Amino acid sequence: MTTKLIKRALLSVSDKTGIVEFAKELIALGVDIISTGGTSAMLKNANIAHHPIEEMTGLPEMLDGRVKTLHPKIHGGILGRRDEHASEADQYGIQWIDLVIVNFYPFQQVVEQTALNWDEAVQYIDIGGPTLVRAAAKNFAWVSVVVDPEDYESLLVELRRDGGLEFNRRKQLAEKAFALTARYDAMIHHYFLERNSHEKTVCPSHLDLQFEKLVELRYGENPHQKACAYQFRNEKTGVMAAAQYQGKPLSYNNILDAEAASTCVAEFAAPAAVIVKHANPCGAATALTIDAAFTSAYQSDPLSAFGGILALNRPCTKVIAEATINKIFLSGFACKNGKASCKAAVAP
Repeated sequence: MTTKLIKRALLSVSDKTGIVEFAKELIALGVDIISTGGTSAMLKNANIAHHPIEEMTGLPEMLDGRVKTLHPKIHGGILGRRDEHASEADQYGIQWIDLVIVNFYPFQQVVEQTALNWDEAVQYIDIGGPTLVRAAAKNFAWVSVVVDPEDYESLLVELRRDGGLEFNRRKQLAEKAFALTARYDAMIHHYFLERNSHEKTVCPSHLDLQFEKLVELRYGENPHQKACAYQFRNEKTGVMAAAQYQGKPLSYNNILDAEAASTCVAEFAAPAAVIVKHANPCGAATALTIDAAFTSAYQSDPLSAFGGILALNRPCTKVIAEATINKIFLSGFACKNGKASCKAAVAP
């Protein structure tokens, strides 16, 4: 597919990681830069030539910075189709913007770390950023959009080589951009939902669940299938919050068995051991000591225990460790430590 050259870029970022270095590289490649607010100030301090946004719009940033990019000369330059709207763009003095580098106010981080009232919290809801990103992502046939500083280096490699990005790369970046705007809006919706007293008394009409990719699994339910594990943001309990200390990457079945084993063993107050294979307990026992509980659980069905998951509700002892590591093949084990958190380890 056709590579679209990048001649003009808009930089407006909250996370300024690497932005100065990136801008210097763009200038070296002959790209004209437009920038806003704090990003513009940072570029100015680094002596990087650029056009402040007000130079393009003819209007200053206003309403405490709430309105700066919401202008036809900016959005027209992003949304315009170069083959259909060129004459109209000339008529209104609109210059094409080929690259949009934007990320958002850190709403979730702020509300998690700081006690804010409603009025303070809503000030961190980004409006201009998501609007720019959605516009650029919609027009990916002509425009490249980057929302993650991790993509700067690979972008520069392509710009140095080709002067622009080819179609599939632009489409990939657009997909990533829409994923960001979807997560951002869902995060804000969740914040409102948690704090709306009326909504707490009824089931909400929509439920947006946000998961973050944790790890690629060894395989899915069957060896020929690919799978990844996802978790809630900042999840602190359960198998997905556990630490893997050694061994091969987990499989889908390992995680299901570990969750089943740890959930089952948590039902008991007395020392208990549970061995799960293929989502079913093949041995479970309680005793006066954790060593005795393990022995009874294992002897319930030693054959099925092979390759299973062992869960303990007490710290793992030397006796159990030597028995499992030296004599029994287990896919993993989980145990409860003094702080009642779950840890997982996978046998080699």
